[in-house]
Amino acid sequence: MQTDERIRRARPDDVPAIVELVYGLAEYERAPDECRLTADQLQTALFGETPAVFCHVASVDGEVVGCALWFLNFSTWRGVHGIYLEDLFVSPDQRGSGLGKALLTALAQECVANGYERLEWSVLDWNTPAIDFYKSLGAAPQDEWTTYRLTDKALAKLGS
Repeated sequence: MQTDERIRRARPDDVPAIVELVYGLAEYERAPDECRLTADQLQTALFGETPAVFCHVASVDGEVVGCALWFLNFSTWRGVHGIYLEDLFVSPDQRGSGLGKALLTALAQECVANGYERLEWSVLDWNTPAIDFYKSLGAAPQDEWTTYRLTDKALAKLGS
């Protein structure tokens, strides 16, 4: 298994750069006002007492220029965990350098090494460059599923 030396697990001192990348992704996805992530929140999620989120970063010349934030999910049908990729983002000036593929490769290696049977993520329907990229890697869209989400007032109403 060959590894790309530009890719590694995130460290606590990477948190500010990762937060900046997440905000860059929100801007790219045309939803900058929806992103409220703070460095303290991410620090706790990644490196707190019970981490539930994990991250790989892409680093060029000592600077974090890409990230893949992920967490474990579970398939009841397969009976094993998988990885859900929450965010994949590479700085615009580094796109086309192979870092996106290298980050996904690192997650695929994580799956294989740990017996996880799925690597899944969502992509916006209008994001044709990302869709084309994912298809070039052999990823298949799950068109038969529709994602539903409860947030804000609807979540509070149902939960009270």
